[in-house]
Amino acid sequence: MTQQAQGHSARSNRAPEEMPTSFGFTKVAEGQKQALVDDVFHKVAERYDLMNDLMSGGLHRVWKDAMVSFLAPPKTAASNWRLLDVAGGTGDIATRVVRRSNDTARAVVCDINESMLGVGRDRAEKAGLSDLITFSQGNAEELPFPDKSFDAYTIAFGIRNVPDIPKALREARRVLKRGGRFMCLEFSEVDVPMLDKVYDTFSFNAIPAMGRWVTGDGDPYKYLVESIRNFPNQERFADMIREAGFERIGYRNYSGGIAALHYGWKL
Repeated sequence: MTQQAQGHSARSNRAPEEMPTSFGFTKVAEGQKQALVDDVFHKVAERYDLMNDLMSGGLHRVWKDAMVSFLAPPKTAASNWRLLDVAGGTGDIATRVVRRSNDTARAVVCDINESMLGVGRDRAEKAGLSDLITFSQGNAEELPFPDKSFDAYTIAFGIRNVPDIPKALREARRVLKRGGRFMCLEFSEVDVPMLDKVYDTFSFNAIPAMGRWVTGDGDPYKYLVESIRNFPNQERFADMIREAGFERIGYRNYSGGIAALHYGWKL
């Protein structure tokens, strides 16, 4: 493990097995969560980057750049290197990866939400990347791709919205080639004394209020804040990645654990 998170708060008791029926802090019926999550992202698709700006104070851009730097995609077309970015409908990560590869890598963005994909397609076309980034509607729990199709799998701020996370992790491993790399950037558990209290106050009070002021609807932002608190902490999520069959598991905390980059290899 690259970094061991210490001093977890009482929130560490978040149980992964409760995720399929947890919509924020609301318990929902089995099978109901996905439709509710879809509705949230239909509402915020056009303002997705703004949403992440509100929730991270703009730091999500720094974290994403750090993620792509750590991924270090090859910069030669001879590698035929392919990325699958899941739950990345707006193409934010895929664009960063392709640009970092000097426009030699190819990326497939897979998202269950058509509204998010529509935003991504428009952005890729405007950036002149339509030939390098393709967009596919699909469920992270049942990816519409053959086994051993990709060199890397990324998912940024999306895994916590998947009802059956263990199934999604197994799917990630299935579509990776041997030697392929899994990387997941997600809001996580703050491990710096006092920062956790400040972050909680900001999250539960300021973010929904700002969302309501900017978009006229604070409910999607309320759910997103609650979904962060329901997500397993760094060690628990690392265990889930290991249980899915990945090896050389590790994680890096960003900004005191507000976000964490988890990674593993298919060996």
